[in-house]
Amino acid sequence: MPQLALYTFGVLRSPLTDPSPLAGEFLDSGEAIYQKISQPPGYLAHAEAADGDRGAHFDLDWGAWGEFAVPAWYGKGRTVDTIALAASLSLWTDPRPAFEAIYTGPHRAALSRRHDWFERSAHPGYVFWWVPDGAVPTWQDGVSRLEHLHDHGPAPHAFTFHHAFTPEGTPTRVEGIGPKDERVR
Repeated sequence: MPQLALYTFGVLRSPLTDPSPLAGEFLDSGEAIYQKISQPPGYLAHAEAADGDRGAHFDLDWGAWGEFAVPAWYGKGRTVDTIALAASLSLWTDPRPAFEAIYTGPHRAALSRRHDWFERSAHPGYVFWWVPDGAVPTWQDGVSRLEHLHDHGPAPHAFTFHHAFTPEGTPTRVEGIGPKDERVR
């Protein structure tokens, strides 16, 4: 059965090493959010550095998730002291559990603070696509899908919660998003 890949990307207002309270709040919330997001049924895995290291995303070994990559529009730093981004890459069974994990609990609370931490952008902040069972999407896959979504809009190749597709490429709706008579599970 195909699995749903999710890539998220945002440009932070300041580097991750910024000593300001806002940067600290963002970093402190991250671990609790990942712990909560990884609990519900429907969550399968997320990219983690192969050796558990922390540091500049670009210098870490991500194992099967591939070399770390970012969209072309990211123009900030790439070193431990200058990196100013937040990115994630994860696998889900389908859009519904991802929606619940993102729009409830601690992640929902963090979303309400996103304008404190992230620059506003005309670029999409996330993208979904289907991968074969057992496949591990790479960071480059996520970047290319996000850029495709930005350039061409939602399609089976790259889509969002509001414009979702089945693994077969049929348009669908995530329950709880959109008019009630159009919802599907």
